Amino acid sequence: MPQPGNLRLFRQGPSVEVRLVLLLVLSLALVIVDAHWSVLAPLRNAISVAIYPFQRTVMAPREALDFFDSWSHSASTVRAEQDAIRRQRIEMAQLSTHAAQLVAENEQLRRLLGVAEATARQSIAVEVFYVPPNVFSHRLIFNKGSDDGIEAGMPVIDEGGVVGQIVRVTPFTSEAALLIDDSISIPVQVLRNGLRLIAFGSDEAGRIEVRYLADHADVEEGDMLITSGIGGLFPAGLSVGRILKIERDSGTGFGRAIAEPLSHPERYRHFLVLSIEKASPPTSQEPGHAAE
Repeated sequence: MPQPGNLRLFRQGPSVEVRLVLLLVLSLALVIVDAHWSVLAPLRNAISVAIYPFQRTVMAPREALDFFDSWSHSASTVRAEQDAIRRQRIEMAQLSTHAAQLVAENEQLRRLLGVAEATARQSIAVEVFYVPPNVFSHRLIFNKGSDDGIEAGMPVIDEGGVVGQIVRVTPFTSEAALLIDDSISIPVQVLRNGLRLIAFGSDEAGRIEVRYLADHADVEEGDMLITSGIGGLFPAGLSVGRILKIERDSGTGFGRAIAEPLSHPERYRHFLVLSIEKASPPTSQEPGHAAE
């Protein structure tokens, strides 16, 4: 009987080492041929075209990430530039407003200096510190007080005329009642004929009034009211207001005149506080020189 031989299930080829050497030799040969001749260019182009879709598929995630990163960076850059432009526009608007405000304040200060030169009394320039939140009174708080020489009773003026009167003083601030406040009264006279009257705050918003006018009082609409100087607090000749209308009461025989103040404290921040002329005490007569 024949002896059974060894069964070979798989055909054995070259060893791994032999195949590696063959591949290295083939690669080297291809490199040499490609470097000196162009016979492999069509093959390389064909392989490149064949694998291009796979390259695009593999590179698509990275390109998507690069596109998203570039888009987000561009969007953030655009937002930053827009924010910078808005900020610059706001700053330019603030600078323009501030410059216009300075121009207006300088013009007002020049007019105040002209008023101070025309007034014989000494004056103190003040600035509005704040406006008290009280709807029942019309007051202003200034940034100077008794340490700067301000006293209660001093008149406050602007380029339009009388603004009000100092009613309360602290070392560093002072409070002024405006002309339309019912807590103060000012001796006035009609510029046209010199008729002396007294002006008070009115119950009409933004107005002053002259009370207890006799039927025969020579007062007309449009007359200018100025300070008369009586009492010594307000110097004579300061503008106070212009009469808008005259109301007569036939029952009492008296009337009243409603006037519009010529000063504008709601428009400005700087004012002048005029000093009060204090009466000098009478000089005592020496013995033997008494008036006969």
